[in-house]
Amino acid sequence: MQRVVVLGGGESGAGSAVLAKVKGFDVFLSDNGLLKEETKAMLCKWEIEWEEGGHTLEKILNADEIIKSPGIPDNAPLILSAKEKGIKVISEIEFAGRYDNAKKICITGSNGKTTTTSLIYFMLKNAGLNVGLAGNIGQSYAYQVATEKYDYYVLELSSFQLDGMYEFKADIAILMNITPDHLDRYGFKMQNYINSKFRITQNMKEEDCFIFCQDDPVTIGELEKIVTRAKMLPFSQKEKVAQGAYVDDDKICVTVNGDTDFIYLKELALQGKHNMYNSMAAAIAAKAINIDKKVIRESLMTFTGVEHRMEKVMKIKNVMYINDSKATNVDSAWYALDSMTTPVVWIAGGKDKGNDYAPLFQLVKDKVRVLICMGLHNEKLHENFADKVDMIFDVQSAQDAVAKAYEVAQSGETVLLSPCCASFDLFKSYEDRGRQFKDAVRSL
Repeated sequence: MQRVVVLGGGESGAGSAVLAKVKGFDVFLSDNGLLKEETKAMLCKWEIEWEEGGHTLEKILNADEIIKSPGIPDNAPLILSAKEKGIKVISEIEFAGRYDNAKKICITGSNGKTTTTSLIYFMLKNAGLNVGLAGNIGQSYAYQVATEKYDYYVLELSSFQLDGMYEFKADIAILMNITPDHLDRYGFKMQNYINSKFRITQNMKEEDCFIFCQDDPVTIGELEKIVTRAKMLPFSQKEKVAQGAYVDDDKICVTVNGDTDFIYLKELALQGKHNMYNSMAAAIAAKAINIDKKVIRESLMTFTGVEHRMEKVMKIKNVMYINDSKATNVDSAWYALDSMTTPVVWIAGGKDKGNDYAPLFQLVKDKVRVLICMGLHNEKLHENFADKVDMIFDVQSAQDAVAKAYEVAQSGETVLLSPCCASFDLFKSYEDRGRQFKDAVRSL
């Protein structure tokens, strides 16, 4: 019996362990931290051996294959030891893909991938298709492959998940954009991160589709280097394209296989430049699998958006509070600030991933009156923005950030949580950060 060891007992790891068990492997799960009680209960129910609070090397380095959590870096000593012994290390997505015959629509990108993934899933559900949602969002893909039978999967894939994928193939691959992010995990080399994102196109065939942003210079610069047999379907707000989608005056035109549909911009549920890209990518994907044009239009008109992404919390004393906790990089915060039409009290900060804040300088000068730094180490934010805002404050909790914002915000302004950084210095995740922010706002 082949032995599969799962490293990390989060959503992805626990799901992988269940799938490995269902497929008849000898399974062992090991987590350096502590497992949630519900995870322990699930592993016991499936009769899976596990450990927490550290790794027992002899129980791990006798594996035929290791499935590692996306949170564990490739240069972790345990991973290097496994590779030295010739043990293959893969991601949950690679493992689950072996046992899944569903059509897979896969989305990656530095920004917009969660909204686009959720929008495509919404469209497929509205079309009455039997579809699962997984990857970097929702329930574990491996767990769903073990316990469900879907005809389609919409998978949001992070660069960390793509790094551990070798044989996996998308039927439709979508690359939203590439801007500097997670450079701390890629040796501070942008090309390493770009290579990671382009893994989404690997193994694609003539009948598959690659959807990408024609306006993203990094993507376009890389296209010449890759060899893919897939049908190329670009989307653009700047130029017309023969196949794919583009903006023409007041509407989006979408063409696949010579058939064109359009929708007026004012009818889109998601407004703003970045959301236009998300809507175009989703519409191309839906059209590529022959979803009815009426369903595509109605979905684009009624989709309500994603939690923690430009989510309006409430208005208090004529000040709007917006939760954009999902903005964990500079580019995401750029889109958020760019869409602001009022003066801003900006809450930013957290674990810096090697950020270059220069692209935000002019926007911050033009739009931000007060900066509230919410992190353990705020020196870099002070260095970059102290001369660009009227006031700058330091806080170390969501409650204090909201209290300070409430104290300094003036009628007609917007309090925007758009952190630019990862959440792990003060919070469990960006979701935890966003929920704590919303709770603090609601209790004002």
